[in-house]
Amino acid sequence: MKSDLPKVLHQLGGKALIEWVLGSLSAVETVRRLVIVGYRGELVTQALTNEENDGTLPQLEFVEQTEQLGTGHAVQQLLPHLEGFQGDLLILNGDVPLLRPQTLKHLLETHREHHNAGTILTAQLPNPKGYGRVFCNSQNLLQHIVEDRDCTPAQKQNRRINAGVYCFRWADLAAVLPKLTANNDQQEYYLTDVVNYLDPVMAVDVEDYQEILGINDRRQLASAYDILQTRIKDDWMAAGVTLIDPDSITIDDTVTLEPDVVIEPQTHLRGTTTIQTGSRIGPGSLIENSHIGAKVTVLYSVVTGSTVAANTRIGPYTHLRGQVETGAGCRIGNFVELKNTKLGDRTNVAHLSYLGDATLGEQVNVGAGTITANYDGVKKHRTQIGDRTKTGANSVLVAPITVGEDVNIAAGSTVTENVSNDCLVIARARQVIKPGWKLKAKSDS
Repeated sequence: MKSDLPKVLHQLGGKALIEWVLGSLSAVETVRRLVIVGYRGELVTQALTNEENDGTLPQLEFVEQTEQLGTGHAVQQLLPHLEGFQGDLLILNGDVPLLRPQTLKHLLETHREHHNAGTILTAQLPNPKGYGRVFCNSQNLLQHIVEDRDCTPAQKQNRRINAGVYCFRWADLAAVLPKLTANNDQQEYYLTDVVNYLDPVMAVDVEDYQEILGINDRRQLASAYDILQTRIKDDWMAAGVTLIDPDSITIDDTVTLEPDVVIEPQTHLRGTTTIQTGSRIGPGSLIENSHIGAKVTVLYSVVTGSTVAANTRIGPYTHLRGQVETGAGCRIGNFVELKNTKLGDRTNVAHLSYLGDATLGEQVNVGAGTITANYDGVKKHRTQIGDRTKTGANSVLVAPITVGEDVNIAAGSTVTENVSNDCLVIARARQVIKPGWKLKAKSDS
């Protein structure tokens, strides 16, 4: 990966590769989950146990592999941790993020139904060049595995390859793990060698070979993202969501959409975003970790960490951030930024305004260029504006300040004191006109 970051922590669609692998176990009941860590294992351990993942991942046990001597050597590290265990061991790779939960469920069910000592996941590749071939009899019982370089021309016609995902009866596997040797070019202990000592071992073909693609470089990471996006977008379109130009749209796996949502081109949905029915998002918008209500429009805008109620219109070129909450039927328009601000129902902020750390009531109309000056150089302060109040163009409200209900603030005012209900506020210098006044010409001397 040409990176200081461990490979399994590289991001794919909003989650680390290892999180995708752990997520693929959602259809399988497990009694223990052990993560074997090697290179910069402390970073992996930290990432999977930090507060952000608290409650989202099951309890994990971490096993250190101090030397990286192959897949067989990695699994050998489990011997002292699983002493006396009598169940089945499912082995996954931390860099194979596209496995579907149903695939692992089918693998485990096949393993137990046939009382296998071992069951390996295999795939039929269109072009298996470079992969070892798996040879089975008519009952899919494993006969042998041949590396690509050792295959005869006839054997190379076989397209079945080893996916590197296994299920073993642990008691049988534990008995043969000490027999592994490193007598090969890489001087590593290969897990595939255990099949020479176990019987029966069965192969199970994955339905979609793309599920078993591993990540070894940035190009493969990008390819995996394309596959993931195709899955996600196909699922949403099948569920009644309209994606206009799907190739230009990206949607995280953690996003939730309702039927009759329309996503326009060049729109990106991130994190724990939810969008309710009838909303139209984009073109050219980013929504991240936000809730968008029903029949909302978001045009050429960015919404992060915020909640937008039904029938609200946003954009073009609006930025909502830092826990913004809008009421229903609001209008937030051209070149407006809201930060940590709450709007009541049917409140409009239509043009060229910044509202930070503010609470506005219902049916407030914010004139073009209005600013809440929330920062005094040391602390942030809040602005409160009551129902049905109107601010004139180019008004500045210097926080902390409270403006009551049914107030009108004259254009160009700088308001520094609290205002009670039913007032007109004029806070600007009186206009002075001097007829006949001209700028004196400079003398040539």
